[in-house]
Amino acid sequence: MFKAVIPARFASVRLPGKPLLDLAGKPMVVRVAEQAARSKANEILVATDHADIAQTCKEHGIDCLMTRKDWPTGTDRLAEVAAQRGWSNDTVVVNVQGDEPLLDPALINLVAQTLLEGDQAIATCGHPIHSEEEFLNPNVVKIAMANNGEALYFSRAPIPWPRQAMAAQRQAQADAVPLDFEAIRHIGLYAYRCGFLKKFQELAPAVTEQQESLEQLRALAHGHRIKVCMIQHVPDGGVDTPEDLERVRQVLSNRPQ
Repeated sequence: MFKAVIPARFASVRLPGKPLLDLAGKPMVVRVAEQAARSKANEILVATDHADIAQTCKEHGIDCLMTRKDWPTGTDRLAEVAAQRGWSNDTVVVNVQGDEPLLDPALINLVAQTLLEGDQAIATCGHPIHSEEEFLNPNVVKIAMANNGEALYFSRAPIPWPRQAMAAQRQAQADAVPLDFEAIRHIGLYAYRCGFLKKFQELAPAVTEQQESLEQLRALAHGHRIKVCMIQHVPDGGVDTPEDLERVRQVLSNRPQ
């Protein structure tokens, strides 16, 4: 048993009003909620800071909660939801990003079950990186892993750095060949225990968090453990740019209704 919460902010630099943008006849926030409803979550709600998003949810029968406008992160918004709802410390909550209308419900189940079966504060996902281009891309967040499947560190830098393998690849000038060492890309889907969410806002921001612009590093810096569940295939991407918007519209338009 777990909850699925969809943070949906109206403000967006590249796509203003993103949660309300039309995707093949339905607002984006509705498409995301429909995907979450196909998971095993026993409660699904949208957390928003905007009345128009709340009204849209109401019109489509989606549970919605108004939250503060000034939260710096989605984790902060989830913490407010957990407090408003009075969820117990052991309750598991999956943060379903509000711009992921193609998210596989099975992935929501996987990250929730990973946390339910362990004793960590957070669970998230990763998948193997197969190209040097992706490995070196600072927009691709990488994970250094411990032997027990927990995250040691997250970085925009290429980690862990395989010194000999990369030297050999450089010498061969084989930038386009697949990597012959293990590297893991982080997928930004999280499950949290509510007990951790209640503590999160009291934690001082970490230097590494600020340097990398990765909020999960705050949890690691304060000793909280993050379990990583591995998947083998890259999930469908979310909507960050106008090009993403058109891609997702095309995918949904071609699906049977």
